[in-house]
Amino acid sequence: MKKSIFGILIMMESLLLALCSIVSACYREGHWQVFLLTAAGALVTGLVCKMAGEREKVKRLTRADSFLVVTLSWVVFSVIGSLPYMFIAGMDVHSAFFESMSGFTTTGATCIDDVDAMPRDLLFWRSLTHWIGGLGLVVFSFALVPTYEMRSSNVFSAEVTGLEVDKLRPKIGDTARRLLFIYLSLTAVCALCYWLGPMDTYDSVCHAMSTIATGGFSTHTASIGYYHSRYLEYVCPFFMMLSSVNFSLFYYASIGRPRTLWRNEETKAFLGILAGSVLLFTLLFMFFPARDCPPGQMPDGLEETFRTSLFHASSIMSSTGFAAQKFDYVSWGSAFWGPTVTIMAMGACAGSTAGGIKMLRVLIAMKCLFNELVLQLHPRAVLSVRVNGHAVSEEMVRRTLTFVFVYLLFVALGAACHGLMGADVDTCIGASVCTLSNVGPGTGSVGPACSFAGILPAGKWLMSFYMLVGRLEIFTVLFLFMPNYWKERK
Repeated sequence: MKKSIFGILIMMESLLLALCSIVSACYREGHWQVFLLTAAGALVTGLVCKMAGEREKVKRLTRADSFLVVTLSWVVFSVIGSLPYMFIAGMDVHSAFFESMSGFTTTGATCIDDVDAMPRDLLFWRSLTHWIGGLGLVVFSFALVPTYEMRSSNVFSAEVTGLEVDKLRPKIGDTARRLLFIYLSLTAVCALCYWLGPMDTYDSVCHAMSTIATGGFSTHTASIGYYHSRYLEYVCPFFMMLSSVNFSLFYYASIGRPRTLWRNEETKAFLGILAGSVLLFTLLFMFFPARDCPPGQMPDGLEETFRTSLFHASSIMSSTGFAAQKFDYVSWGSAFWGPTVTIMAMGACAGSTAGGIKMLRVLIAMKCLFNELVLQLHPRAVLSVRVNGHAVSEEMVRRTLTFVFVYLLFVALGAACHGLMGADVDTCIGASVCTLSNVGPGTGSVGPACSFAGILPAGKWLMSFYMLVGRLEIFTVLFLFMPNYWKERK
């Protein structure tokens, strides 16, 4: 069955590549043969895997198998997805794989210095990888392949975190199709809003796919700042925030329970911290401006200061990573470094397309800290962690605290590895956090005004691994490195 799932996933990627060949032909880019041949190769590979899987005796995946299937699915997708970058843009293997992994994991970090010089078909492929990766490769497959809906719930739960899957609909396939419909609807509305502004149809579709997936790939080197539009710098943060909310809440709203969306404690915490971040950045611009900032990088006036702060906070906290007209926060001064990295690590809501630790875990960790402080004063007090009016189990608390610890450990290890490659402190920490949180732009030499083209090959492979680990919530990948995992499979 594992091979069958791989086969279906690869065949679905071949359809996406075929779609890009149509786009290439429509815009007369001359690369439709590359996409078509890659699609044909992927289709043949997928068929072989599917036929091999039908001969397997085991018809149901264990939970241990699901971790392997999900992880390898993302790797295989990224390997196949890297081929257009190699054949069209002439990238080397590590840069092409980095670009592909960045797309599917919705990170948005790029090795391309001049995006405007790239052909439209390749840029469409970049945005499409965001859109597919945002919903999730396995979720997308379950939405379109109902024959596997009752057999592979372990695979579904291994990839989707933060969604109350069992409470939404009784069948996994129904849940996936509902999520796909919501995802499509948000993308269509976002594209329409962009089209009503300064974007043409092509740019609006590409940017909508990147926005709803909280990815960050743009069709221009200057990103959203290319358009010099106040309209976009207000509309884009709205959809970035919308995509940062738990998608199960949109489901409840779609069946006549919109109050669930507003009563959710995690959503309130996310919006509260986001509002506080906007206020903090506005005050920093007003009272702690960088003295050595290059001309034109600091906002002028209250409205532009607020707009820049709103865009910056929304882009970073939602892990999208879009850049506005004045978005080079590396040049804003050291006062912006701490808050930026903090919200970069925190991320948005669980069950959304955003990355980071997730607001639900931050809530639980903060409430644990508060309870511990109370217990120091009142040792006999009986306290529990409550979210949305319900007590959180001790197992959930333990898993949350373990996740936060492992996340910080990964950041430290990644920073140390980048340091061994000669990077400065800002770049070390920024590169680790931005890839593990799937944000895109980091700090230091990998800030929003730079690309990752100058990173050493070893650094690109490390960052690619971090993107995968961050997208799959660390443990899904980490299980594969446990000796006991492989012993039990023998």
